[in-house]
Formats: sequence, C-alpha cells, structure tokens
Amino acid sequence: MGNDAAPLRQRDKGAGRDLSYPPLPEPLSVPVYDNHTHLEIGDGENPLSYTEQLDRASSVGVRGVIQVGGDRETSRWSADMALIEPRMLAAVAIHPNEAPVYAASGTLDDAIADISELAARPRVVAVGETGLDFFRTEEPGHATQYRSFEAHIEIAKQNNLALQIHDRNAHAEVIATLLRVGAPERTVFHCFSGDAEMARICAEHGWYMSFAGNVTFGNAHDLRAALAVAPRSLLLVETDAPFLTPMPYRGRPNAPYLLPNTLRMMANHLETDVSLLSAQITSNTELVYGRWDAEPVTAAHDADRSDAQPTGGLA
Repeated sequence: MGNDAAPLRQRDKGAGRDLSYPPLPEPLSVPVYDNHTHLEIGDGENPLSYTEQLDRASSVGVRGVIQVGGDRETSRWSADMALIEPRMLAAVAIHPNEAPVYAASGTLDDAIADISELAARPRVVAVGETGLDFFRTEEPGHATQYRSFEAHIEIAKQNNLALQIHDRNAHAEVIATLLRVGAPERTVFHCFSGDAEMARICAEHGWYMSFAGNVTFGNAHDLRAALAVAPRSLLLVETDAPFLTPMPYRGRPNAPYLLPNTLRMMANHLETDVSLLSAQITSNTELVYGRWDAEPVTAAHDADRSDAQPTGGLA
C-alpha cells in the first residue's frame, strides 16, 4: 500500500500551542514499555509516522508500546500494525465516548462484534480503552456506556486478555461495575486519575495503575499522593501520546520517546533509583501483556496490508 506509516488523523493544533516536538531525553539504562499510546494520531507541524515514533523511543530505552484503538477503524489499524511491527502490541475497543455515537446509528452491537473478532487476533493483548466517561458524555448516554463497558469486560475474559480502563469523572461507578460483574484477572486503570484512597482500593483488588505525563503537572497533588501509596508491583507508565506531555513540555506534542521524563519524575517522588523503578515496571508490564516477542510478526513485505490504513478515527 502507499503511505501506511502516516498518521490516520491529526490532533487539533489549538490556538497558541507550541507545535514543535520536545528534545530527546537522556536514555534510560534499564528499558521500559509505554503502556498506552495512540500512534495513529499525528501532532505538531511535521507529524511523525509511527515508525519514526518507535525509532525515537528505541533510542532512549522505550522498548515497545501498547497501541490503543478507540473505535472500529483505529482498533483494526492497531491490530494490523501490531502484526507487522515487533515493537508494538495492540489493544482494541470502542471508547466509552464513542459507544453512544454507535448506538445512535444502530451499529453498537456490530461494533462490539468487530472488537470481539479483533480480540482473538495475534499480538492483540488487551481490550481497551473501555470504561465510563461522565465528563464528555452526558446522562442520556451513560446507560449505553455501561452496556458497552460490560460487553468489553466479557470479551477480555473470554480471550484471557488484559483490560485497559478509561475512567473520567466516574471513579465510583467504574469500581462498582468491576465488582458487580467481576474484573478480568489483569485490569489496568489507564492514565490513573484517582486519589490515594482510590489507589488503595485498586491495590486491594490487584488492579494495575498506569501513570501518564499529568502526574508531573504542578497541580497533580492527588495523583502524586496516589503514586506514593500504590504498591510498586502494580505500577505501570504510559504517555497517552500525543496528549498529556510531561513537564517541562506540557502542551507540546507528546510521543513514546518522552516516557523517560515521566518515569524519572515518578522515581524522584518515590525516592527510588530510576533503574530500579524501570526494572519493576518492565516486569509488571510483561506480567500484564506478556513478552513483545511471544507471537511472531509478519514481515512487512509479505503482509497483505490492503486494509491496513482505515479511513476514520476518533473525533
């Protein structure tokens, strides 16, 4: 196919944003993985392809990424790219804010069926991001979000996959749902946004907490309090790129190669050695998803990539 490495869509440039990519950080001595990223979304004046993103990440000690879908098209793209890219594994789902959109067009059941099919494919290691978002979706759409969330939980269980949760302004409701229907064995709160009490609840149930660049923000006192009480054995780290760029580059394009900035801040807050924390998080990540080389990739020149470039994406 043509330009299969190009981003599928472009992030809104926004008024006054600095659209230049931050410099490369000092490489990590002990490599880590980016638990959650969106390489299908371009950002900046000159968006990087996913291969350029991963090359930069490799150069600073970010060994691999979980590429996360949020609708039918981006989930299929994630699964397709993971099949040919050894540094990428995939997560597939209908984002909670997309569930009401599909429901309004009468296609939510079909969309969930697509996710179920993708979840069985090689190198798809998680169902996500799924969950509840009461910030962007108002009350009439909450019931649809619950229905979609519970269907995704079932898909994760059926395929013995990890679950990546999107939780925004719905902490209590997400926890109650997991307890009511039963959480998958490996459950991850992507971009953990709770406080210390929520971190204790997650720890009690063995749920993983993945911290993103917003833990470095000056006003993120609750997040750092949660980080301090979270068991090291349940910690993960992510970028959620191209969003949530860590300090001191907040607002600029984010990318997996900036993960060391977040990790170093976490180690500083926990008063521990960066390499020790990296080793712990790498071990945790492989416990959740397995090894990146557990299933082989298909050589790019041999792959049938005619459908690898979807035409849509999350709005």
